[in-house]
Amino acid sequence: MSGIKVAVAQLNPTVGDLAGNREAIVAAIAQAKAQACDLVVFPELAITGYPPEDLLNKEGFVTQAEATLDDIALAATGICVSVGAVVRAERAGLSSSARDARDESMTKPAALANVAAVLRDGTIEQLIAKQLLPNYAVFDEQRWFVPGAAPSALVSVGEFHLGVVVCEDLWSTNGPVNALSHQGADVIVSINASPFARGQQGRREAIALARLRETGAAIVYVNQVGGQDELVFDGGSFVMDFSESVTARARSFETQLLTTVLSREMSDRSDSYSEAPGDLESVYQALVLGTRDYLKKNGFTKARIGLSGGVDSAIVATIAADAIGANNVRCIAMPSRYSSDHSMSDAEDLAGRLGVSLETIAIEPAHVAYESMLGAALGAAPSGLTDENLQSRLRGVILMGMSNATGAIVLTTGNKSEMATGYSTLYGDSAGGFAVIKDVPKTLVYDLCRYRNERAVLEGLVPPIPQEVIDKPPSAELRPDQKDEDSLPPYELLDPILAAYVEFDHTAPELVALGHDPVLVERVVNLVDTAEYKRRQMPPGVRITSKAFGKDRRMPITNRYRPRITR
Repeated sequence: MSGIKVAVAQLNPTVGDLAGNREAIVAAIAQAKAQACDLVVFPELAITGYPPEDLLNKEGFVTQAEATLDDIALAATGICVSVGAVVRAERAGLSSSARDARDESMTKPAALANVAAVLRDGTIEQLIAKQLLPNYAVFDEQRWFVPGAAPSALVSVGEFHLGVVVCEDLWSTNGPVNALSHQGADVIVSINASPFARGQQGRREAIALARLRETGAAIVYVNQVGGQDELVFDGGSFVMDFSESVTARARSFETQLLTTVLSREMSDRSDSYSEAPGDLESVYQALVLGTRDYLKKNGFTKARIGLSGGVDSAIVATIAADAIGANNVRCIAMPSRYSSDHSMSDAEDLAGRLGVSLETIAIEPAHVAYESMLGAALGAAPSGLTDENLQSRLRGVILMGMSNATGAIVLTTGNKSEMATGYSTLYGDSAGGFAVIKDVPKTLVYDLCRYRNERAVLEGLVPPIPQEVIDKPPSAELRPDQKDEDSLPPYELLDPILAAYVEFDHTAPELVALGHDPVLVERVVNLVDTAEYKRRQMPPGVRITSKAFGKDRRMPITNRYRPRITR
């Protein structure tokens, strides 16, 4: 079969690790050459890692990044390479006028371009700058880069003429891809750093199919993999040939050098074809990878988790055990005078199933001491919310004390429903270094528990999460017979309103127009709006929805916008 052999290098770069990223890139080039590939492609900004954010304001960092690109070019012999890099705009042949318009009193870093560098014969053959700079959701590329100029020159590899684009440039109808096809491009190489969100892989492949039908050009799509702060990149790189079929797809959430032959002839799926994971499987894998990489890339090898016997701490402990190994996870049960017997027995059962260590530290002695101390200042023993928050903060003190003494990171256990409504205690259950399920609504927590148990059964293993934990009504157990529904609407009613308000930015009147109960909407919207100050103080956590608290959603704390609901 005629054609070219393509290698798609789905790597897991680390932001700022120029030497480590260079080593991985050069090794993948050598591996692709050893497999007689004609072309190897790497993700967007693979040299710096994505997103490098304000590291790009450091001239020294940019200088080193450019030098690293020059060094990598020396390895590009006997093969054509496309790799994501950052260069000064002038080097890519672009004007820096966009940056020159800034206040002259400011210290201005050099104007930069986000480029696909085409390397061949030991040199940099072409620098193709990203034209469409996304400035929405988690993306701030107009902060650092100037846009590329269209059109770029085609790259010839074998019998094909390649048009190379960077990420966003693939997504526009009648955009850069269309211009390249008019020049004669019959293959589009798209280098990407596209973060995970539920359903995102399907959207990527739908966009690729739309561009293929628009232009007739086959698509080679490479995406990075790995966790970077709250973002998770799921990979899922693929090749879509002229038959409009995905004939090769990399494994999601794993590094891989995907190789396939791209031909004008009809072809079946290659041996390098992996099925995309299902919805719950992909969410769970994203949480595991995001947690693993946050710990690993920041130098943590051990984790501490407050284990309450509830569903949230159960799924966090399970994710942590899957991410870094059960022997590296230590759970702490911290019962109070209000803790039920089944909470302790459920925590012990979970720990035994997971194989994690469990230590019990009762907070009653400290609770009594703080009651006395505060009582003297307040003129009465603390009660109500004051006493509830006091218990949560005592647990936070214990966990952070253990973290300080051992160097282990504390993983918090709050979910998105709680984060949204402020159903959490600052410096209590929010105390920690990473919030694993920060972007996971409560109803999805239950779905993930069931998924993880079902997976264990299919693997012939004991389900890690006791059914009793899933079945019992959720409770913070900070007062007698407490239930979450004492303070919040039922989660099956709450979560759809939160999704519409937080992720899709509907106003309260719009939510009512969608059919939600006006009284319930008013209550939920008020909870979300008044909890903004709390969310600003929460640790980072894995993003799995289209809009998470953090980079995605930047609402003012001081904010009096309250549209009226007409009844």
